Amino acid sequence: MNSETAADAGADATDLAFVYMTAASRADAARIGRALVEERLAACVNILDGMTSIYRWQGAVEESAEAVLIAKTRRALFDRLAARVRELHGYEVPCILELPLGRGNPAYVDWLREGTG
Repeated sequence: MNSETAADAGADATDLAFVYMTAASRADAARIGRALVEERLAACVNILDGMTSIYRWQGAVEESAEAVLIAKTRRALFDRLAARVRELHGYEVPCILELPLGRGNPAYVDWLREGTG
């Protein structure tokens, strides 16, 4: 092992999560993302437009264009964030998945906590 300091190795971010979601359009994703940040349920939401989803729905294989949202938040806020997304979302069964984190850039981890506090 080298002489890395604890700060160089990364700050503990186990209380934080990415929340992966999809939306029918960039406009829907932006509307949802803005609400999550304005309500401090997420410090930041990234939107990746132009994704193609292939999935089974009601017995048929479907294909559609979607936008991906990745919300950066505290794990303790997941239930509230998910409930808010369900309120805002147009899908009957929206994709909302928590991805727990491990470590991260200490300054960024601090910023993320401040943005959701």
